[in-house]
Amino acid sequence: VQLVESGGGLAQPGGSLRLSCAASGFTLGGYAMSWYRQAPGKGRELVAGIRSVFGWTDYADSVKGRFTISRDNAKNTVYLEMNSLRPEDTAVYYCKAAMGFNEYWGKGTLVTVSS
Repeated sequence: VQLVESGGGLAQPGGSLRLSCAASGFTLGGYAMSWYRQAPGKGRELVAGIRSVFGWTDYADSVKGRFTISRDNAKNTVYLEMNSLRPEDTAVYYCKAAMGFNEYWGKGTLVTVSS
């Protein structure tokens, strides 16, 4: 069972990045999927979530209108589209899958927003 994030890197303020989270060893169709981030010296915070039913989504106030979470169950992958990036978005971004008592985390991908 594994979640692997990709797509991180360096972006300029105002730029965009698209993160991917690929699942292996299980089918993420029935799981609630979330993206978290942890900035240097800070705790881990929830960025966005998408339910397994109807695709309902939730976002942190700090990213509403800029980030979009989506899922492609056929590809067993979840995405985070990040636009209008700000320096304060710099963090390691983690993917989480949760269903009942089962919870899986990826190892993270680093996003750096700097000019």
